[in-house]
Amino acid sequence: MRLTKFTDLALRAVMRLAVADGEEPVTTRAVAEEMAVPHAHMAKVVTRLQHLGVVEARRGRGGGLALTDFGRHSSVGWLTRTLEGDEEVVGCEADPPCPLRAACRLRGALREAQDAFYRALDPLTVADLVRSPTGPVLLSLTPHPPS
Repeated sequence: MRLTKFTDLALRAVMRLAVADGEEPVTTRAVAEEMAVPHAHMAKVVTRLQHLGVVEARRGRGGGLALTDFGRHSSVGWLTRTLEGDEEVVGCEADPPCPLRAACRLRGALREAQDAFYRALDPLTVADLVRSPTGPVLLSLTPHPPS
């Protein structure tokens, strides 16, 4: 299974915010530059994370992003499932629909595999993801222009 770029960016953003010390504000632009992605993409990710209650954003001087307590203790499985949506791995009902869909065993097997993927992530929290050695690496990131 492959995650969308959006989910990948969201997970990296919450990991970066999880190691912020709170003394210096972390901006959307700074996270985008550290992850080498366009600011517009990261802004969309941050907006979605705000709607989920995972990230808090404050505007103006001294503003910035902060991971909420809910975000820090959120299940990575829940967050990934929520960001990815409930779409199946394969598009059996796409246009045109697969002619095997009425009697296909592959569709069910792929759904089980997808569910197992999310269940494997369920016990992990965002806080778990930034334990050493990951946390120090996140803190050492320097801004790079987006590719």
